[in-house]
Amino acid sequence: MQAELDRLVSALREFYAHESFLFEKDLGERALTHRLAVYVERHFPGWEVDCDYDRLGERTLRMPKASIVSTDDHLGKSIYPDIVVHRRAVPDNLLAVEVRKASNHQPPEHDQHKLCALTDPYLWFAYRIGVGLTLAKNTVTSDVYVGGMRDDTLSGWLFQRLKDADLDGVRSA
Repeated sequence: MQAELDRLVSALREFYAHESFLFEKDLGERALTHRLAVYVERHFPGWEVDCDYDRLGERTLRMPKASIVSTDDHLGKSIYPDIVVHRRAVPDNLLAVEVRKASNHQPPEHDQHKLCALTDPYLWFAYRIGVGLTLAKNTVTSDVYVGGMRDDTLSGWLFQRLKDADLDGVRSA
């Protein structure tokens, strides 16, 4: 899992090196997500990288009934991870990333619950790793989810890797 997180760190490093305009102009979260996905794709050869992808093969990603996770559609059933690294047809789900702008004043629990559900090994669409990122001009806050819960060890490891990558002002949640 550390190898995959290292690839994400490399993508973040490139993203911050080339996309300062997005922060200077205070562009929306979807603009940040899309541009970050471009860099993520470069670091995961052989994998598909998509934004707002709501499928598992031919099936729609839906939360189980009575789930505590709120959904992203008006019917309250589908979820759309911000960025996923996967194989569409197989399906094989490697990494789900939820991105927030630091200026987002909504509680982070929605993204946290979503990442717990997306990595839950008892659900049919489990991703091996989930990462929550909060992005600001000079700050990255991150959490890592594995097996349906926040992984403190990997979260601390990712914090150190982000710090080692010379991303200014990087901190972990």
